[in-house]
Amino acid sequence: MEIEPIPSIAPTLFRAYDIRGIVGDTLTEAAARAIGRAVGSEALDRGERQVVVARDGRLSSPALGAALAEGLRMAGCQVTDLGLAPTPVLYFGTHVLAGRSGVMVTGSHNPANYNGFKIVLAGQTLAGEDIQRLRQRIETGDFRTGEGEIERRDLLSDYQRRIVDDVQLGRPFKVVVDCGNGVAAVVAPQVLRAMDCEVVELFCTVDGNFPHHHPDPSKPENLAALIETVKREGADLGVAFDGDGDRLGVVDSAGNVIWPDRQMMLFAADVLSREPGADIIYDVKCTRHLAGYILRHGGRPLMWKTGHSLIKAKMKETGALLAGEMSGHFFFRERWYGFDDGIYACARMVEILSADSRATAEVFAELPDSVNTPELGVRLQEGENLAFVERMRALADFDDGRITDIDGLRVDFADGWGLVRASNTTPSLVIRFEADTAEGLARIQQRFRALLLKVRPGLELPF
Repeated sequence: MEIEPIPSIAPTLFRAYDIRGIVGDTLTEAAARAIGRAVGSEALDRGERQVVVARDGRLSSPALGAALAEGLRMAGCQVTDLGLAPTPVLYFGTHVLAGRSGVMVTGSHNPANYNGFKIVLAGQTLAGEDIQRLRQRIETGDFRTGEGEIERRDLLSDYQRRIVDDVQLGRPFKVVVDCGNGVAAVVAPQVLRAMDCEVVELFCTVDGNFPHHHPDPSKPENLAALIETVKREGADLGVAFDGDGDRLGVVDSAGNVIWPDRQMMLFAADVLSREPGADIIYDVKCTRHLAGYILRHGGRPLMWKTGHSLIKAKMKETGALLAGEMSGHFFFRERWYGFDDGIYACARMVEILSADSRATAEVFAELPDSVNTPELGVRLQEGENLAFVERMRALADFDDGRITDIDGLRVDFADGWGLVRASNTTPSLVIRFEADTAEGLARIQQRFRALLLKVRPGLELPF
């Protein structure tokens, strides 16, 4: 069998739960085609001939998407191309179309010069060893060959209808929607209007240059325009999406940012009102108040590793009906399909809040809260962060705290906690702190500062 020359592929492309790199450097059209051939071969080995593809609004996505689809076709797959569509629409396609496999071309919330692929095969989101197996296929040229086909299909209206059929608006509701010029703009405002919400649009045209702010709702600075608009418009709620629409940010009627771990409290109470005793999963970055809140509402809390594919695998293993991450990924298996979907989560949030006659700021004010930091980051060199965290674990000395090391190092004290973990999407450390008081927060930060500087003296820290 004659094999097309394979590009030398950068091992750094293959991350913990997706494939991601710098366009024109580690990620080229030739690499995308090879990845398509590898994914197609793996899909066929699992008995999956049908593969759905979609792409976000990044400038590099059309060319990379075309190369990916061609690679899948060369392997012998039947490719259904959904075109420009959010990641949740791609996932939706793997549930409602003929096949259960799909590839999303997206750089998610990474800088504009990044792009990548999120991969589902036979209903399983690839992570870890499965992603490394794709790399090995490419390096050894272990490809199937065949004559597949590519067909175009639009699923946006089907997806919109499925959400609107599922949720109920309790009262007139005004929502400001900030899509950050990401691909959620093609469907999120339309879904809310179809639910009979009054919608005010912010940056709802797709533009891969991201001219207004970066589409990452986990960063407070990216929510400034949303906060200002919610206050000016007297809106009930403000919502923001990341670049590919699988993450949600929320601002209440008073302009307060409601971080995802507190959004999870509302979602958990709602799900548990119908499904008492359900398992609810959350990641290591979430508030310590969440576990108690889930228990008080009759659920079983389970802390797990950060990462959309790792959370989905844990949901499958435990049968959990809801999961959420501090980054704004929410996974509903009650009334939905179990994949992370910022747009569906937004619809559920509107349903819950519109059933309450109070201002949304009043509803959220009732939820437990503490003094906390947003997600902080420390940039390192490519590949350094995992070794750094290992060294930190080895040097850690916290006799007065409970250590959790499923993902990085989290230490829970009597009055708060701190976390340092290795990001799986960029070469950086992810850091977060929470405490009952500002003094407690400063004390916990000082303990972690001493440990971080023990690992690397002179390291510049953001706290």
